[in-house]
Order: sequence, then structure tokens, then C-alpha cells
Amino acid sequence: MDFISFKNSGLNLGHRERLKERFRTGYGVGMHDYEVLELLLTYAIPRKDVKPIAKSLMAQYKSVNGILDAAPVELEKLPEMGPSSATLIRLVKELCGLYLAGRMEKKNLLTSPGSVVQFATMKLAGLPHEALMAIFLNVQNEIMANEIVNEGTVDQVAVYPRRIVEKALHHHAAGLIIVHNHPSGYTDPSEEDKRLTRSLKEGATILNIRLLDHIIVGANGYFSFLEKGLLA
Repeated sequence: MDFISFKNSGLNLGHRERLKERFRTGYGVGMHDYEVLELLLTYAIPRKDVKPIAKSLMAQYKSVNGILDAAPVELEKLPEMGPSSATLIRLVKELCGLYLAGRMEKKNLLTSPGSVVQFATMKLAGLPHEALMAIFLNVQNEIMANEIVNEGTVDQVAVYPRRIVEKALHHHAAGLIIVHNHPSGYTDPSEEDKRLTRSLKEGATILNIRLLDHIIVGANGYFSFLEKGLLA
């Protein structure tokens, strides 16, 4: 039994090294999604064949996006996972968010809306409940700060325009972009979304703060009030 365990361990080690070498030489090009995930899991699960775990995760969550969006407490409960693996997966998502936030710096976000959409999608699109984020801008439309202003239930979030404007004043912001998610995946604005946009625009304008956009993100894409001409 000890000989068999040693032999299997050696085979597994060789497989891991081959995976690492493939990634080092091609940075993931030509690798299946489950293989990249498998390589990631080797850093949290030692001395075990993690290919079945990676394939099981892909089968359950359908995509890498679905896995990254899963709650850590949910991942921890899956067979063979545990806290270390769940934390590592969450860490990857947070690093992606920091990377995308960095790419927004020193950019005029009014002329670079794609940066905002990518960042907002990473932060909000996978949440199981609605949440609203405010992005505060200076006079050059460059990001100063971003903040989750409120979180709600699966289909609504209570948002008070005055609270958002107060936070903009706190950051000495000259401009403002608000983003929220629709857990359903569909991004068409509700009547409540439209009322919030009107109220916030009116309140911000009085204080010389520009509402530059209201973006709704979901699994099926995004909706921009600015692009649709609804901020006039």
C-alpha cells in the first residue's frame, strides 16, 4: 500500500510539473479552462490529483466566471475543497478587481466607458443580490474613489440619492458614475432605476456635481443611461 501511494504521488507530481511548464511556456494559450483551474488548485491542495475537482467545479458552475462569482462559504462545502481553496479562488477575483481598478486610473472615464463596465462587471455582476456602487471623479473625469453605497435583496436595493450626494461631497468629487447590478442577468432599467437616476441628477446638479452615467450590469451585458441618451 505504501509503495502504491508513493507511486501515485510521483505520477501526480509529474503531471503538476507538466501543467506548470505548459503554462510557463504559453501563459495558458492552448490550455482548457479546467486545466488552468486545475493548476490554480494545486497551490491550495497538495499531493492530490485535482483534475477531478477542477472538472467538477466547471460542471457545476458552467464557466470560470461562475466559479469566481461563487460565494467562498459555498465553495468550502464542496467535496475536496475546504477554506484554503475557496480563499484562493476569492483572492484571484479580488486581484482581478484591483487590476481593473488600476487600469481606470488617470483615464478620462467619460471617454473610456469600457474600463468602467469591465470593473463594475467584475465587482457586481456575479452577486446574488442587488448592490449599488458609486464611482467618484475629479474635474478631469478621473477616478478618485469607489464605494459600495448600499446592498439589498435579490431584486431590489433601497437607495437614497441624498446619501450618494453626501458621499460625493465627502470625496470632494466633481463628477459621479453610479453602477448597480441585476442578479437576473437582464439589464433593462426598471421604472425605479429611472426615477433614481432623475432624482440623483437633480440633487447632484444643485451642488455642482455632474452625474456622468448610470450603468446596470448583469450576466447578459450592461445598460448605460448615457449611451442610450437618458441623462439629458
